[in-house]
Amino acid sequence: MQLSVTFRHMDTSEALKEYAKEKVERITKYFPDPIKAHVVLACDRGYNHEADVVITLHNGILIKGEEVTEDMYSSIDLVMAKIERQVRRYKEKIRNHRPTLPEALEIEVQHSVVEVSDGDGSVDSAAVSGSGDAPKIIRTSKFFARPLSVEEAVMQMNLLGNDFLVFSNAGSREVNVVYRRKDGTYGLIEPGAAAISP
Repeated sequence: MQLSVTFRHMDTSEALKEYAKEKVERITKYFPDPIKAHVVLACDRGYNHEADVVITLHNGILIKGEEVTEDMYSSIDLVMAKIERQVRRYKEKIRNHRPTLPEALEIEVQHSVVEVSDGDGSVDSAAVSGSGDAPKIIRTSKFFARPLSVEEAVMQMNLLGNDFLVFSNAGSREVNVVYRRKDGTYGLIEPGAAAISP
């Protein structure tokens, strides 16, 4: 297993590094090598100890978790317990997942902020990102949408702990989005042809 540990806003500690390594290596009982893991241990405000773990399995599946407590050892324990629960839930699906050979599509995502008015003409300054009526792009991100089935995309979204995932549909070869709805079910957004009116 390839493991890297990064310390942010705190001193490097060999004891914490070894503890994190010992906990993360438990994942090898479920999956064969090569497994890559990156652990970020950060201290915020002197008392919030955050453990953020990203594991890349041999078949390209990503598993992510993070926990914040007042003790770094507890944060590591909790995040690895969360990851282990996810792994047990999807163990067979993850083992049976085969990497898709076609290359992933590069997707550019733009985040925008729109002015928000409270009705009396005043504008919420926290939401303002420029002047005029048009929203202003505040951040652009590029990422690769891997070819997945819809079921694999839902699994990957859950393993990452995200509310949505953009992916290349392995069946249709089109870019799709799966998302978690407020009622706990899942939605799928597929591209469609625009209706052209005469």
